Amino acid sequence: MSYPREYESSLQKAAAFWLKQARDLHWFREPQVGYELKTNGTAAWYPDGQLNLAFMALDYHVDNGRGEQAALIYDSPVTQSKQVFTYRELRDQVAQFAGLLKKQHVKKGDRVVIYMPMIPQAAIAMLACARLGAVHSVVFGGFAPHELAVRIDDAQPKLLITASCGIEVDKVLPYKPLVDAAIDKATHQPQQVIVWQREQCSATLQQPRDIDWAEAVRAVTPAECTVVQATDPLYILYTSGTTGKPKGVVRDTGGYAVALNYSMNLVYGVQPSDVLFTASDVGWVVGHSYIVYGPLLSGATSVLYEGKPVRTPDAGAFWRVCADYQVNVLFSAPTAFRAIKKEDPQGHKLAQYDLSSLKRIYMAGERLDPPTLEWTQAITGKPVYDHWWQTESGWPICANPVGVATYPIKPGSATLPVPGYDIRILAPDGSEVADNEQGAVAIKLPLPPGCLTTIWGNEERFVAGYLTEFPGYYSTGDGGYKDDDGYVFIMGRTDDVINVAGHRLSTGEMEAVLAMDSAVAECAVIGIQDELKGQVPLGLVIVKDGEQVSAQALQERLVQLVRSEIGAVACLKQVLMVPRLPKTRSGKILRRVLRQLADGTEVVVPSTIDDPSCIDELRERLSHLVGH
Repeated sequence: MSYPREYESSLQKAAAFWLKQARDLHWFREPQVGYELKTNGTAAWYPDGQLNLAFMALDYHVDNGRGEQAALIYDSPVTQSKQVFTYRELRDQVAQFAGLLKKQHVKKGDRVVIYMPMIPQAAIAMLACARLGAVHSVVFGGFAPHELAVRIDDAQPKLLITASCGIEVDKVLPYKPLVDAAIDKATHQPQQVIVWQREQCSATLQQPRDIDWAEAVRAVTPAECTVVQATDPLYILYTSGTTGKPKGVVRDTGGYAVALNYSMNLVYGVQPSDVLFTASDVGWVVGHSYIVYGPLLSGATSVLYEGKPVRTPDAGAFWRVCADYQVNVLFSAPTAFRAIKKEDPQGHKLAQYDLSSLKRIYMAGERLDPPTLEWTQAITGKPVYDHWWQTESGWPICANPVGVATYPIKPGSATLPVPGYDIRILAPDGSEVADNEQGAVAIKLPLPPGCLTTIWGNEERFVAGYLTEFPGYYSTGDGGYKDDDGYVFIMGRTDDVINVAGHRLSTGEMEAVLAMDSAVAECAVIGIQDELKGQVPLGLVIVKDGEQVSAQALQERLVQLVRSEIGAVACLKQVLMVPRLPKTRSGKILRRVLRQLADGTEVVVPSTIDDPSCIDELRERLSHLVGH
């Protein structure tokens, strides 16, 4: 089937289209109803379907001849260790750990918080919860006790699963003191804490609350799969909210399984037995969807990597993993590739490895600037695909549909809407804008399977935050446009639009221009307060290693570049060279923090920041701005 026909079918005959995709998976009771509309305009997918996601992802493959195939490959340069789990081995370990959870009285619908580093036990814990029908909530390992406590109080878990430590490059981070402090802060008290002891740091257990994973799991009976409804929740994943209180995105089970399985081929071109290396973290949605559930549902092999793109040990880390495991598809954030580019711009490290197995490279999580796309293509000789999605969507919204047809790559575009997503570009009054005109990116309801169903314990916040701005649509919070060919260009969060003397300008567009300069490794543009114009843009750039250029010369060059590419209306006059930019642990630039620093207002440093020490550096640099 061609992409246009596939896409049209997904919108015009949505129920039939998604029932057809559902038949590619093994259900305990195959659904006959595609969806039921809820009063808020969203859909409850497969309301009559019954399944178990862990069964679909593991037992089914063991029962059908894939038991000895590698399911999960653990590669940890920070501990110098590697481990391969076949589908049978992973199934058995998941069933055994599910037995331990069951012994602690965890049952269908109970919540379990998982606070772990990138080790196989994190995936085993997630799948064990799914096996019992329990709702897991993975919290990024290393979050501060306050942030963990907030999530404990919101999810109210029966128990918490953790490891004795995480490892950041060469630094051991004990987790147990953080967990203990979080539980002390929390109003809700988990009944038990299960601890995986790592040899790099042993945790002190508090009896009788704390349980040693390795010891306790030996004395239990493996658990069978619990039958759940397709509409039952699989997990809660917290994402930052504008109010400061994290939002618990709720994912259903059946719709998510179908969407992920469909996307594995359509978006990534992954076939059973292919190897997918998703360099992310299980604490983020990418890790849930394309390290754990998606690859296993499709019968592929997934690489779980405990390391960085650089410094573990060098900028050749990703390429080494691809060569070692004959990786077919590599997926990470643009930030990772910019870090590699900064340290190895000529690709000397890459040249040491055989990448003949690698077919495609994918990037998502933030705007993929054209220079990073073009550099990665040039240095690897592989096609590089931008695609766009959100924690809320759970799987890609826009992508190049390589499973049915490969479309030309346009730098700056995530290509075309994925089947199921009816994307519209809207003006503030809710009317559709013309092609090539920027507006708010919205998705006509109902959303396809796999997207969030609500905010945990707060339906009002779900409706207010996503369904109210444009009635009948899901508001993505991103701005962008469609070109004459229907390609979608995401220009960044709508709150990243600045107003310069009445002109609304996209900071994402200016960043794309700054990134065109050969000396720029990474950049950010923010709006700062200006008495005359309301706001003016400020550019912050990190220069590539080895580049010899003065701050004054670079500023003059970049100001002229923006003037020629966007026009004098952009009013970019100040560009500062900085050593680092504040980022979340998933690699997103914290522009709100930059704005607070530049405006001299109180800086609210979020718990998601990767390196708080950069704040003082930047405060010093930004204090010298004109008018500050």
